Amino acid sequence: MTISSILENRLAEAMRSLDLPSDCSPVLKSSTNPKFGDYQANGVIAAAKQLGKNPRQLAKAILNKTDFEGIACKTDVAGPGFINIELDPDFLAGLLGRDETKVFKQTDNKTVVIDYSAPNLAKEMHVGHLRSTIIGDCIARVLEYRGDTVIRQNHMGDWGTQFGMLVAELECHLGAGQNAELALADLETFYQRAKKHFDDDPEFADQARAYVVRLQSGDPHSRALWKQFIDVSVAHNLEIYKQLNVSLTRRDVKPESAYNDQLETLVQELVRMDVAKDDQGAKVIFIDTLANRKGEASAMIIRKSDGGFLYATTDLAALQYRSKVLKADRILYFIDARQSLHMKQVFAAGRLAELVPPNVRLEHHSFGTMMGKDGKPFKTRTGETVKLAHLIDEAKERAEKLVKSKNSCLSEKHIKTIARKLAIGAIKYADLSKTRTHDYIFDWDGMISFDGNTAPYLQYAYTRITSIFKRANLDLESHSSVITITEKPEKNLALKLLQFEEIIEQVSLDCYPHVLCNYLYELASAFMSFYEECPILRKDISTEKKESRLELAKLTANKLACGLDLLGIEVMPTM
Repeated sequence: MTISSILENRLAEAMRSLDLPSDCSPVLKSSTNPKFGDYQANGVIAAAKQLGKNPRQLAKAILNKTDFEGIACKTDVAGPGFINIELDPDFLAGLLGRDETKVFKQTDNKTVVIDYSAPNLAKEMHVGHLRSTIIGDCIARVLEYRGDTVIRQNHMGDWGTQFGMLVAELECHLGAGQNAELALADLETFYQRAKKHFDDDPEFADQARAYVVRLQSGDPHSRALWKQFIDVSVAHNLEIYKQLNVSLTRRDVKPESAYNDQLETLVQELVRMDVAKDDQGAKVIFIDTLANRKGEASAMIIRKSDGGFLYATTDLAALQYRSKVLKADRILYFIDARQSLHMKQVFAAGRLAELVPPNVRLEHHSFGTMMGKDGKPFKTRTGETVKLAHLIDEAKERAEKLVKSKNSCLSEKHIKTIARKLAIGAIKYADLSKTRTHDYIFDWDGMISFDGNTAPYLQYAYTRITSIFKRANLDLESHSSVITITEKPEKNLALKLLQFEEIIEQVSLDCYPHVLCNYLYELASAFMSFYEECPILRKDISTEKKESRLELAKLTANKLACGLDLLGIEVMPTM
């Protein structure tokens, strides 16, 4: 149990003993100001208003009925009816002594399907794919950590008219005797060349359109060419995932083409249910719950008048698969904010068509755009989209310079290893530490720095702790000792360590990675204050204090490593 749940349960019991309505809640929050204690219950004011009672008097009555023995060393009522709680240091020390392997044993585990990354296989991955990829991956890791069964779904774009053009272009290159892998070495260049060929050569354009028809009809030769292209593109994406330390693998790929054979049957079933209507030859779902200001239902086309299917059709098929085959309790989509209306339509249509049971949660977690310092979407100096591979390479180069400036005595191999971890950590943390729904400014200087709320700062904090154990000739992982808390910095650090569980629960519900980032920065800062004010290895420190403080340091290192791992960021024992 978390600290907040323990306190809430005690206060709720007191509220029930006073016959308060069951919907009255303590509304417990950690205090932002030490003068208000460690936690504060704010729900009494609302309860008093509901009952027509004096809130301060009610707060005092609740506090008198609450059993905080062995938990709180001080409580009081402040302001109009806030209950302030200052926790007993021995209580905190006892909680820190728990078996950490049992802390996150949940009883409400869910099967969660997460749709994220989903790049278009026609082109190389670029910065526009970064946020979906790393935010989705972070939440997948967090949910697995709390005990949920997570099924990753990489809904890659591998179908549609553009692939007819690309297959036709590949045919030209193979006809000239070129190897497919060589021809597709630079996917972006290949795409641009194919597009120019399509625009400039009517004969080639006709050939490309013919390939679309052949692909859709299952022509073996066309499918073989298409598969060659897809295999190369997927391999490129998997390499990017590996470099970014993203947990997506080949088995997580469930592309658009996987649903092709289901689309016609799905449309026919929706027509039979009278969910889809005929409108000028097209099949359309009219969604009254998303009507505009004029009262006109939102129209979602699932088959065009020429018989072609759309993204919406595929998304409905995917939703049906995730619900009925994968048996999801919760389905999360990490797709940018510009697709908000589309996702509302998919969810509403899925409910209307009974593709998803009412108890299954459907959640679109949108995000803003990565912006340059000019306030426009992040581009190269020439105005081109930045490839993720190039972004990673530049980050590594900048990180190498930073490492060399700090420690030029390291071997070249060691420098590159540290630089890689710093670079990837910096890229991911710069994004994850920003509120997901907001745009953010991409800033090289701010993100690759050992100062401030950055990944290198947190990675260095971990390294600093490991160095303490090295100086003491002790193994960090095997160290174990009883914790005693006598100083304020010790208590502050202990309290922050114990709030990790609460943070994980919050992130698992709201899917905001920046909450975890802020926590880790506060934890590292609390440790730095503790380390400065509470000496560990100084000769005049008693063995009991030394061992206790070493244990606090160890727990901090473990929480930092765990938290960073949930963000997909690696730590390093030495730097």
